[in-house]
Amino acid sequence: MNNFETTLLISSDISEKNLDNISKEFEKLVGNQGGSIVGKENWGLRSLSYKINSLKKAFYLFYQINIEGQKIQALKKNLFQNEKIIRYLFIKVNMHDELPTKILTGNES
Repeated sequence: MNNFETTLLISSDISEKNLDNISKEFEKLVGNQGGSIVGKENWGLRSLSYKINSLKKAFYLFYQINIEGQKIQALKKNLFQNEKIIRYLFIKVNMHDELPTKILTGNES
């Protein structure tokens, strides 16, 4: 199993309930692929650096996951099919950092 950090950008025009549903769907998807969620954070509604699909803001969800590297492609395929997920990023890391992250605590410097 490899360690990955994943960030999902969710469209700002959804409700909190739908945001929770997307989060649960992603967690279920990771579990179905044989992976596990180590940690997660909801970074909330944040401004984007540039417009994406005419949106200026998006909800950010951050996950620390353990999963086989070859399963990432299946995750990406499923994320691409959800029109409310406007961007996603998977980064392979050697070791997961302790939560909460600097972004959540407000120490971004």
